[in-house]
Amino acid sequence: MEKKKDQGNTPSHTEKSADIIGGSEEIAEAIKNDITSKEDILLQPAVDRRILPNVPDKGKKRTNVDRRGISENMYNEDYAVSREKGETGQRYIVNYKIKIKIVKNGESDINLTSNCIDLSGSGISCGIPAKYRQSIENSDGVVLSFRIEPGTMPEGYEMKIKNLKAKWVRTYTNKSGEICCAFQFDQLLAQYVYKNRQFYMLAVASAFMFVICSFIILLRTDSVLYFSFNKMLYLYSILAATFLLTRYLFGAFYRPTPINPHFTPGVTIIIPCFNEEKWIKRTILSCVNQDYPTDKLEVVVVDDCSNDNSVEKIKETIAELCNEQGYDVKNRIHYHIQESNAGKREALAVGAGMAKHGLLVFVDSDSFLDPFAVRNIVQPFQDKKVGGVSGRTDVANTYTNALTKMQSVRYYIAFRMLKAAEGLFNAVTCLSGPLSCYRKDLVLKYSKSWLGQTFLGQRATFGDDRSMTNFILRSHRTDYQDSAVCSTIVPNTYKIFLRQQMRWKRSWLRESLIAATFMWKKEPFMAISFYMGLLVPMLAPIIVVYNLIYIPLSHRVFPLTFIIGIIMMALLMSVAQLILRRSTTWIYGIWFCLYYEAVLLWQMPIAWVTFWKSTWGTRMTSADINAIIRKKQKEGIANGKK
Repeated sequence: MEKKKDQGNTPSHTEKSADIIGGSEEIAEAIKNDITSKEDILLQPAVDRRILPNVPDKGKKRTNVDRRGISENMYNEDYAVSREKGETGQRYIVNYKIKIKIVKNGESDINLTSNCIDLSGSGISCGIPAKYRQSIENSDGVVLSFRIEPGTMPEGYEMKIKNLKAKWVRTYTNKSGEICCAFQFDQLLAQYVYKNRQFYMLAVASAFMFVICSFIILLRTDSVLYFSFNKMLYLYSILAATFLLTRYLFGAFYRPTPINPHFTPGVTIIIPCFNEEKWIKRTILSCVNQDYPTDKLEVVVVDDCSNDNSVEKIKETIAELCNEQGYDVKNRIHYHIQESNAGKREALAVGAGMAKHGLLVFVDSDSFLDPFAVRNIVQPFQDKKVGGVSGRTDVANTYTNALTKMQSVRYYIAFRMLKAAEGLFNAVTCLSGPLSCYRKDLVLKYSKSWLGQTFLGQRATFGDDRSMTNFILRSHRTDYQDSAVCSTIVPNTYKIFLRQQMRWKRSWLRESLIAATFMWKKEPFMAISFYMGLLVPMLAPIIVVYNLIYIPLSHRVFPLTFIIGIIMMALLMSVAQLILRRSTTWIYGIWFCLYYEAVLLWQMPIAWVTFWKSTWGTRMTSADINAIIRKKQKEGIANGKK
């Protein structure tokens, strides 16, 4: 392990900045109020007996197959199946009411109601009254009925389970002294869900998707017929529909690179951390707990002079990991503490300089890797022309509120359809911050230009993922690997969400204009799609004003066709989510599209004239603290004048 400087007794960055104008408590309170968010709701996995259950044991050649009752003879073992088994066997802590019918000699004459304790795709544990213990253990089986509540199992499982057959496996006493029984389902929960709901949903959603796409095409046919009456308006309409429909079409043809079990290049995971005391432990554990050869994987955590307890959490987590035997953790995880807050790019560059392996995986400090994420994300690098790969990012706190559900749909479609469409042409325009992988030599080659990047005379302080992607994309391919999955914490208040979106739009505008200078050299379909994707959102505010304000006021015509078009586009996103993920959150895709048209769309014009701003808005960086200080100073001056 390595460390640069212990910040334990030094004043925090917040305190130093607050002292500039006096009253550090006042500034600290202002900062606290500025970034306060609601409590997030996440899945609650049951704790495994080991802290690193997915790391291969040296010498024991453990295959990481599921150990919770699934027969080894059901499958030919490969990594896709091993991952499926791991997901099926993952237990989640739940608290449901469950009805149990005890079957003996073909009859069920004993019925009881109990509580579920934990649930997986292959079985369930329930507390039971002591008097029923012998009846259950001597039974032929049980019949279970319960409801899986949203947010307690991965998306797609939420539904009412009725008369699911299972067999008793064991009886045990939990920590509270309660007698519990573990049951194994006769069929996997995923099979039950598919049989009872998924096929029906898939058929209906597919038919609905066909109708929506046909309707959109008919609307655009109208644009072609009346093109001569308003060339600019109808040209935009045709471009927008073509761009969106082709993205979905190309995304449907995408397939991830399959796993080659013999391809395991050396990987260094770099975690840049700033004020992430709440999530950094979970992030570090997920990065170490990978199904990957231990001698080919290391983790580097770089703290960018946090002003909370992040450093203490990092040290505590590493110390806990070092107590684990057989995983060589001491030599595989390192940390570095920046002497001053220099920004995320600087932290990533420091980590790249410390890395000993040839591939670098960048992971945000509030993102959590799937145990097979690293093994999957390296696969496209078998092609020597690939310089960077993006994984898929899901939302970890989906079920917190309506806002997070909306973002969950948006994230899934943005990655699985839109980014997958770019991956089909090996030209992904943004290797996303939560999970991306680069060739180390390329990162070091472009680090100086990356760190010193300016745009129209202003230093670029965010959009580091898009910026590095542009450097890589000029000379190499960039790919998308949908099977490399991580989950991330998204804003759960509209205040923080809007700030995040504004920052993203500023970086998107800057980096898209830069990419426009060389994207014409790429594959023709990709180049055309890129330039359409650049024009459509930039012109969208003007088109909306023209259709919803100018036309009704000047021509007394209600914009019915335009409104129907927006609704159809919203339905397209939601139904795609329903088909691919079959989650009850699909309806929130409609809400996202309507919210985008009503609110997010109008951030684009603001981004045009505020591209120079360096504040993050979602966490207290140096720029954010200084912005608050300037605001407080102005308020003080104004109050003094009054």
